Amino acid sequence: MIIENKNLSSLTTMFNLHTHRYTASSHCVELVNVYPWELNSIPPVYSMGIHPWFIDATLWPLHLEIVEQYLSKSECWAIGECGLDKRIDVPFETQLQVFEAHLKLAEKYQKPVIIHLVGAFQELIALKQNLGITVPLVVHGFSKNGQLAKDLVKHGFYLSFGKYLMRNPELKDAFLAVPESQIFLETDSMEESIEEVYALAANYRRQEVHELTIKIQRNVANVFGV
Repeated sequence: MIIENKNLSSLTTMFNLHTHRYTASSHCVELVNVYPWELNSIPPVYSMGIHPWFIDATLWPLHLEIVEQYLSKSECWAIGECGLDKRIDVPFETQLQVFEAHLKLAEKYQKPVIIHLVGAFQELIALKQNLGITVPLVVHGFSKNGQLAKDLVKHGFYLSFGKYLMRNPELKDAFLAVPESQIFLETDSMEESIEEVYALAANYRRQEVHELTIKIQRNVANVFGV
């Protein structure tokens, strides 16, 4: 089953970079977000990390140990989602400490990172540079303007679009500012399907869905090595 879900050779096989709901779709590879304290049902392929909203000042080192145990598994395609969020009560210094620990693990195991980011874009760029991060970094759920999208692309980040692309027509310009070699699509926790996201994204790019599907498959190969 794992091998089947890793097969992106079909022209119709879509890729959902980030979802909290595994649907067992036969025509989509779903990279499901898994938390290290929720291990009862592990999907065929997944990412694992500590979301900044759920950092426990006492337990996070233990949670990170669990993440590291799973990073060595081939089914674990990425670390995350993890990241920085300036709109929450968790102290920002604690968030930085936990996020840096994730980035170092990503380098150790050569796994890409799926990033939750709110209000800390400059800090993210500085961390990438200061730590010498070489693995692919993907900012998921991008919702900002085209200039910020261009800045992140310039620094080598990938951007994933989903909920906000569906909700906000003004995000079209930012989406079009990102080269197709650096985009992903996702559903996150919204009700709309990945097919609906691909349909809108392809419409914005003035191409057929299968064309965009193939281009994103190439990004999957480059980032995840599958």
